[in-house]
Amino acid sequence: MSAAGQAGAPHPTGPGPTGPGPTGPGPERPGPGAQRLAAGGPGAEGPGAEGLGAQGPRAEGPVWIAIPARYASSRFPGKPLVPLKGADGQAKPMVQRAWEVAMAVPGIDRVVVATDDARIAEAAAAFGADVAMTPDTCANGTERCAAVLSDAEAAARAGGSAAPGIVVNLQGDAPLTPPRFITALVHALQADPAVAVATPVLATDAVALARFRADRAAGRVGGTMAVMDAEGRALYFSKEVIPFGADAETVPAWHHVGVYAYRADALRRYALLPGGTLERAEGLEQLRFLEQRIALHCVRVDSRGASFWEVNNPADVPVVEAALVEGGIA
Repeated sequence: MSAAGQAGAPHPTGPGPTGPGPTGPGPERPGPGAQRLAAGGPGAEGPGAEGLGAQGPRAEGPVWIAIPARYASSRFPGKPLVPLKGADGQAKPMVQRAWEVAMAVPGIDRVVVATDDARIAEAAAAFGADVAMTPDTCANGTERCAAVLSDAEAAARAGGSAAPGIVVNLQGDAPLTPPRFITALVHALQADPAVAVATPVLATDAVALARFRADRAAGRVGGTMAVMDAEGRALYFSKEVIPFGADAETVPAWHHVGVYAYRADALRRYALLPGGTLERAEGLEQLRFLEQRIALHCVRVDSRGASFWEVNNPADVPVVEAALVEGGIA
């Protein structure tokens, strides 16, 4: 059941920047990446994340998905509105494809597109999304999610609907993200109160690892890699290929999927922290948590043999379009 169709969810109706909830579910997505995960191990997706039933995960307070969408990308201006053709040849704005993923996640109480740009807000309203206008001073998607939370909490204090206890940041440049990845993240927070932030990682295969290295050799800033400890806590994230010597066989390399689930208190705290040196050097917002000793839990997810890639540069568009066709995603 989609976010819009969940029985009993406090979903507002009607689209638009000032009108609340989105209408109509998006299609279920196949799992990403030609990247496979060996079964088991700390942080693994496991049966608990897959077997939550039709209602999906539940947590303390409502669960919202925010889709940060910024027009002024330095590497790819206007990226959220770039058209991506699917299996039926129809082109949809990339932010719409991300919204359709979010709408297919069971057990979600509200989905919003978070932006500071009128062009994105207008496009999102046209396909039926709820839009949250956020300050143009937000430095990244996590700050934009924190602004959504702040507004929701202010509205709740004024007598409105309950603010979210968990906010999922589904970045708009990853339209191949399967809904079950988000379910796995929310379940990780539900299952362990000590987990404040969770994010998915995929084991790369030789093809994906070669694509990472080709991006770096060509001077393109592409996907992100993660390294973590034996219990799944993130040690570092980088735009470089790490660890050195990774071969996708004996030395695994983990592709970080740009989705996060935050407890509300962790998101509030993030908004009050200064940006760090590593965050600025790598251009990776999640490093602010690590620099401030706030643990990130990496949830290992399985691609199930499908292709996964994000749109970081214009050169990524045909790669993602080919994956949409391969996966039969209209």
